Amino acid sequence: MAIRQPWHELTQDLVAVAMGRKPADTVICNGRWVNVHSGEILPGTDVAIYGGRIACVGPDAGHCIGPQTRIIEAKQRYLVPGLCDAHMHVESGMVTVTEFARAVIPHGTTSMFIDPHEIANVLGLPGVRLMHDEAATLPISIYVQMPSCVPSAPGLETPGASIGPEEVAEAMTWPGIIGLGEMMNFPGVFTGDDKMHAEMAATMRANKVIGGHYASPDLGRPFHGYVAGGPSDDHEGTRVEDGIARVRQGMKAMLRLGSAWYDVATQVKAITEMGLDSRNFILCTDDSHSGTLVGEGHMDRVVRHAIAQGLRPITAIQMATLNTALHFGVEREIGSITPGRRADIVISSDLVTLPVELVMAGGEVLAENGRMTVDIPTYSYPDFAKGTVKLGRKLEAKDFEAAAPQANGQGPATVTARVIGVIENQAPTQALERQLPVAGGIIGADLSQDVARIALVERHEATGEVTNGFVSGFGFNVPCAVASTVAHDSHHMIVVGTDTADMARAANRLGEVGGGVVVFKEGREIALVELPIAGLMSDERAETVAAKAERMVEAFAECGCTLNNAYMQLSLLALVVIPELRISDKGIVDVRTFEVVPLVAEK
Repeated sequence: MAIRQPWHELTQDLVAVAMGRKPADTVICNGRWVNVHSGEILPGTDVAIYGGRIACVGPDAGHCIGPQTRIIEAKQRYLVPGLCDAHMHVESGMVTVTEFARAVIPHGTTSMFIDPHEIANVLGLPGVRLMHDEAATLPISIYVQMPSCVPSAPGLETPGASIGPEEVAEAMTWPGIIGLGEMMNFPGVFTGDDKMHAEMAATMRANKVIGGHYASPDLGRPFHGYVAGGPSDDHEGTRVEDGIARVRQGMKAMLRLGSAWYDVATQVKAITEMGLDSRNFILCTDDSHSGTLVGEGHMDRVVRHAIAQGLRPITAIQMATLNTALHFGVEREIGSITPGRRADIVISSDLVTLPVELVMAGGEVLAENGRMTVDIPTYSYPDFAKGTVKLGRKLEAKDFEAAAPQANGQGPATVTARVIGVIENQAPTQALERQLPVAGGIIGADLSQDVARIALVERHEATGEVTNGFVSGFGFNVPCAVASTVAHDSHHMIVVGTDTADMARAANRLGEVGGGVVVFKEGREIALVELPIAGLMSDERAETVAAKAERMVEAFAECGCTLNNAYMQLSLLALVVIPELRISDKGIVDVRTFEVVPLVAEK
């Protein structure tokens, strides 16, 4: 985080301000205090601020005002603690940490807990350090979770770099590291994998939080083993029973609303209908692309959505502020409007619709009425973070053909193929089987069944290798292809299309620009978002990237796609730690059994 004086260095000054012996830097007058500790809303409240921290909160802070004190009239609007995103990946916004902050500050986000495991899969520990150091320059509080699973599933994918217990132990000494990022290799935890347990042990020795990622519906013995290993939160629940099980076992249930993950509505019923203690539930986004951030919002969007599901406004705000701070052990820094804490305050005229009218972080007004009021300098990434898309050769249409098995020199007319089934607005997929035509020994896509081709192109070592398969759910109905170098978690290049020539064009185009997302339709490029930093992030301003991302979403639709936020779902099709079926550089992966399986199912 940006350099700020710790509370212990300011105690005498804060006391002097609270007692009226020293003037405050700023006093917010006549607000409605949203007190997340007591669950009350207290009208007629003043807040005195000194040195970026809160000195006094009460019905009259007039004694704290001096000749140079800045006065902010709240006019009976609500004083809400700055919002916290408990788990998210900056890279999913397709922008740098700086640009992500620039996009979300006007929406009231003043603290983020980021897991940079996307860049870790491309650049390793040096990539994590880049984002850690960038975060430290910003005016809001950005805590970094050290990525844990690089690769996410050893033996099932090949990342561009790897991280182990030694790297985790080193990172735990860095000032901005808050804990260990999501422990995605959940089978490794409950089967006793030495590497996973060593990483968790290093985190425990540092007295920091282990993030969870239990992406299985099995709440029996494997789940109990996973919890016993040490993860203390989980954001992968999609059902009400998932949230309940986590809380009952002493974990924090993180309910996410990202650009494509809608997991709040189902799980929040544990509070609204079953009466579970809301203190053990936390709100987060996980993944939000730049179009969502600029057009719809960030944590303000999540809070509004949670309220719409029946939560009391004060409860939803607690789940996006104090609950998060308590979980990560930083409650004496952020999460509430109380003495000694950083002066992170949002002023809003309504708690249900939550218009964000003023945003203050560390005592400084950063945004008003949706616009930044201060400048944040652009952050430059070094050359080693660029030029990471290495194809090794020019790809051709035939590279995206899947060969049918041969028997006695004869090929079948059709085959039963394993097909990845996209589930709209959820991270899991379905393991489908479809009868697909064969012509000239090549398995064909079948638009009548909504089955398109999918390919994963190796891009870290320039091997030129391509893995082919099939996917259903995008609705593409014209000759087209989409390609992305954002392909969780190893971030090879993923290509989906109905035309192999367009698939080759899309892949080669991303090789030319150093990474990104591109859409080709009928042989012509119709959308491109360049992501030259590790093939994951743009070096342009957030609003520029958002405009390109919006055009990319439109281009998907022009190809027949009706999915909500299809790009986000595209980016997860290689994520071999979430059931049921995925694609990797090793082949088609059945995540239910953690095995590479043949593309053609045996009958």
